[in-house]
Amino acid sequence: MKTSEPLLFLQGFLRNPKRVGSLLPSSKFLSRKIVQSVRWNEVRTIAELGPGTGAVTCVMRAHLPQSATVFLFERDPKMRNNLKKTYPEFMFHSNASYLLKRINQEHIHQLDSIICGLPFFNFSREMRQNILSQIHTALRHGGTLVLYQYSLHMKKQLAELFEIEKIQFEPFSFPPVFVYVCRKKQDEGDSETSELGKI
Repeated sequence: MKTSEPLLFLQGFLRNPKRVGSLLPSSKFLSRKIVQSVRWNEVRTIAELGPGTGAVTCVMRAHLPQSATVFLFERDPKMRNNLKKTYPEFMFHSNASYLLKRINQEHIHQLDSIICGLPFFNFSREMRQNILSQIHTALRHGGTLVLYQYSLHMKKQLAELFEIEKIQFEPFSFPPVFVYVCRKKQDEGDSETSELGKI
């Protein structure tokens, strides 16, 4: 018998609340807002960090261009196995801390877009910096990062690395969520990106 998505998410939260970060999956309103923030005509490679039960992934798949390469990074093993059954065409990994290593193993060095729902507020400063640095390095110049969080605590850090195009508030989600739409600056030099990758 297949476990329902809300129950699967709740079980993941109870097993490791700092990693899952929420009691319930993303709402359909939030999922649509996130997906609508991606310029799909520019996407050939994309990663979703922290897909959970796939609430955003489901909407994302409907917009994917043909032959797009998709990476899903989900730490919870039950959620990851459930996603594998639903999205066998995608590539799966457990730890977003190895984002660069995993995409490079597939001979991909730049992503067009990254969707991220990782609960950064629960992470150590070092882990937060490491993952953000890898996101920045992995994105091509002009690439889009769509990040959703339950507060504005990431605004300063994001502004140091990206151009924040807009921050949207989604009240029809539990808890309510802020969606950051960021773009990697087009005029950054390779040396700067390299230095950030060493953080």
